[in-house]
Amino acid sequence: MEENYKVHLVEDEENLVQILRTYMEKEGFQVKTFTSGEEAMESIHESCHLWILDIMLPGIDGYELLKKIKAEEDVPVIFISARDEDLDRIVGLELGSDDYIAKPFMPRELIIRAKKLLKRVYQQSSSQKKFEIVEYEIDPIGRKVLDRGEQIELTTKEMDLILYLVEHVNQTLTREQILTHVWGDDYVGSDRAVDDVIRRVRKKMPRMNLETSYGLGYRLIT
Repeated sequence: MEENYKVHLVEDEENLVQILRTYMEKEGFQVKTFTSGEEAMESIHESCHLWILDIMLPGIDGYELLKKIKAEEDVPVIFISARDEDLDRIVGLELGSDDYIAKPFMPRELIIRAKKLLKRVYQQSSSQKKFEIVEYEIDPIGRKVLDRGEQIELTTKEMDLILYLVEHVNQTLTREQILTHVWGDDYVGSDRAVDDVIRRVRKKMPRMNLETSYGLGYRLIT
């Protein structure tokens, strides 16, 4: 790995915690573990590169913790759960999670998903510089957008989408291309997830000329 990523793992099954910690530390991750939502909440202000959350936690559950994490900082989150997969994935994505893995799973699968997500979030933008579009200052390295000096609150998916669009200004990007780049080529779900993120970006950045190419996808016009 190019960086020694710091991961916060929230899981109430102690045996699973030990197994996942062992696998992740062998891959070079710095791992801090929590066995309840309350424990994790005490460290919510601590900086890390990735949160891995179990949904079913005693006390404060994964959904509530996810909302607190995203309100604090735009850090990627992977959900793990043994409950209804489709429902959890939908609710988790709506709340801002970046990936989902259903129990039971192989620890190696979680490692692969974590690496891909971290690479997409932290490495692809490392050589880019700040730039401005219609008075929005976009900072790919800091992963933030300022509107005349005021920071716009963006989810990880919204930021990934914005960076992808500005990299391909005036080009039509299909929903399939956006899904592959932003969600990953192993994403399973409706391409309408793209429409939802586009809608949110348009609402948060109304001066951006984000055009719909009907039947195809979207393009950013300058």
